[in-house]
Amino acid sequence: MAVRIRLSRIGKKHIPFFRVVAVDSRRKRDGAVLANIGTYDALNSKVIKFHEEIYQEWISKGALPTDSAKKIYQLFKKEAGALEKVSKVKTVKPPKEKVAEKTVAAKKEVKKDTEAASPEKSPVKKEAPKKEETS
Repeated sequence: MAVRIRLSRIGKKHIPFFRVVAVDSRRKRDGAVLANIGTYDALNSKVIKFHEEIYQEWISKGALPTDSAKKIYQLFKKEAGALEKVSKVKTVKPPKEKVAEKTVAAKKEVKKDTEAASPEKSPVKKEAPKKEETS
C-alpha cells in the first residue's frame, strides 16, 4: 500500500483550512485517513497543531509527503524554533513592594493635581421659593 502524507480540506467556501493526514494514495482527497498529523490554517498561513512524532513515524514507515505537506512541516519547524528563542529570554520583574510604592506615590500626585486644577468649592445653589397652593 502506497501511503502519502497530504492535505485534506475541511474549511468552508473561501475559508481554506486543512488537515495534514497520512492516507492511502489511491483514496479521495477527503476520503478515509490512516492518521491525523496536524491542522493548517491557509488563510493566515499558520500551523495550528502538528504532531511531529506521528509525522516522523509515518516517514520511517515509508510514507511520502507531498510538496505542500513538506512546506507545512518546514513552517512548523520554523515556528517552533522561533518559540524556543522567545522562551529562552527571561524578563526581570521588579519586586512587588517597589511597584506598590510607585503606584501609591503616583496616585497621590494625581490627586494633588486634580485638587489644584478644580475650583475651590462650587457655590451652593439657593432653592427657589415654593409657590403656595390656593384652593
